[in-house]
Amino acid sequence: MKQTAKIAIIGTGFSGLGMAIKLKEAGFDDFVILEQSDNVGGTWHDNHYPGCACDVQSALYSFSFEQNPNWTRMFAPQPEIQAYLRHCAEKYGLMEHIRFNTHVAGARWDEANSGWVVETCNSAKLWDYMEKKGLKPGDELDRSDKALPPIRKLRSEILVSGMGGLSTPAYPEIKGIDTFTGASFHSQNWDHDYDFRGKRVAVIGTGASAIQFVPEIAKEAAHLDLYQRTPPWIMPKPDREIRPLERAMFRRFPQTLNAFRQSIYWMLEARVLGFVGNPRILKVGELQARRHIRNQIKDKELRKKVTPDFHFGCKRVLISNNYYPALDQEHVDVLTEGVREVKGNTIIDNNGTERPVDCIVYGTGFKAQEPIPRGMIFGRGGQDLLDAWREGAEAYKGTTVAGFPNFFMLMGPNTGLGHSSMVYMIESQVQYVLDAIKKMDHRGWKSVEVKEDAYSQYNASIHAKLGDSVWQTGCKSWYVNENGKNTTLWPGFTWQFRQQTRRFDAEQYVCESAEVMEPGAEPALAG
Repeated sequence: MKQTAKIAIIGTGFSGLGMAIKLKEAGFDDFVILEQSDNVGGTWHDNHYPGCACDVQSALYSFSFEQNPNWTRMFAPQPEIQAYLRHCAEKYGLMEHIRFNTHVAGARWDEANSGWVVETCNSAKLWDYMEKKGLKPGDELDRSDKALPPIRKLRSEILVSGMGGLSTPAYPEIKGIDTFTGASFHSQNWDHDYDFRGKRVAVIGTGASAIQFVPEIAKEAAHLDLYQRTPPWIMPKPDREIRPLERAMFRRFPQTLNAFRQSIYWMLEARVLGFVGNPRILKVGELQARRHIRNQIKDKELRKKVTPDFHFGCKRVLISNNYYPALDQEHVDVLTEGVREVKGNTIIDNNGTERPVDCIVYGTGFKAQEPIPRGMIFGRGGQDLLDAWREGAEAYKGTTVAGFPNFFMLMGPNTGLGHSSMVYMIESQVQYVLDAIKKMDHRGWKSVEVKEDAYSQYNASIHAKLGDSVWQTGCKSWYVNENGKNTTLWPGFTWQFRQQTRRFDAEQYVCESAEVMEPGAEPALAG
């Protein structure tokens, strides 16, 4: 197998596939896509728990250049999104570029050759190794262990990360959790062979995934204990079937689908006025969410438990029509005392109450503050990317990091959204990276690296804007790290981000020529 490529892309989600499609269209064919799973889809392949669906309307949650007239619902379920991404990979001829079952163990910048050395290994063998060692995704590996699967090296000039910020599962730190004698799994690693019928089940976490799978578990379990730390604000989900006649019209007249897509885009974009403009506007949403609780839950004590005490919008606003009714059942208990420890097959809360359980399901989300694990990416001087992010993840235009030449991130720091489709942001970044690669190719640059002052000034401006947003009003969320720094969200309209990324601004970069130089000569630099 060829172990060199001009461009190496990590991941086959929207980011990786979108980048690859645009590279191919621009005439770049020397690229490889590294995918740890056995199929395309990224998060939409890995997350397949019952009830899994998108919380952005299907017509907008898709590539603008490959709009899908065949969505069956306003909010597409996971199997349809994964099938759509597979369709895109096949239609645009990407399958020959993808190396499945390939785990990226690390990547290091080779200063002598101005390129990346990417270490890979077989995913299945690695997961077997980790299971035997009791390791979880994101845990550091002992490179000296001879039992590790064989490592292969791939050399590339450019490295593009399409791993996304929500790819490493987060597990709670609870005493005795590893000694639990029953079944347990994270929502991303759902065990479809487990039979919930007649079982006592504990769900830990009440985030976006949990509100989708809890109603499904409640249909089967004999008893369900839901351990809630902080209740989320939940709005009614305006979901419905997209009728066959509508789908036929979208196929026959694609302009109607595009018009529908545009109407959704501008409707969602208006939410920014509340998130970063005037948070008082969000009071309307809060009133609607409170009404939603009253309409769906009869038990007054339960209503109190699920009503948040923080500003609407400070944490991610969720949508569901069946979560509250699932909680308002005799065999479901919402527990707010927290978990002290796990002992045998029981969970002990902070009041000392013991509850026996047969299965624990973790709905505890992902390590959003560490979108790329430690020991994964090493830049100039062998610096670990996480050491460059001691105060929290950041990047220039969410894409490049000082000290890491020829390294581009898609869905990087401060590109996340609380109001609209991430696919729009991904396409904006893809355009920026593509323009950078074109200019590198045309002008003979062997490396591009964002200047330190441009990098720091950009991030200072981002956090100045975030300071007045609803996300900084005091709640604890995965948007904000332990230092109070919001590393995840974009503080503005998405069209503003697109304007910023419409071209590669080489003047903000050190662009090193590939010309052969005499010893002691200064390199030709742009900017």
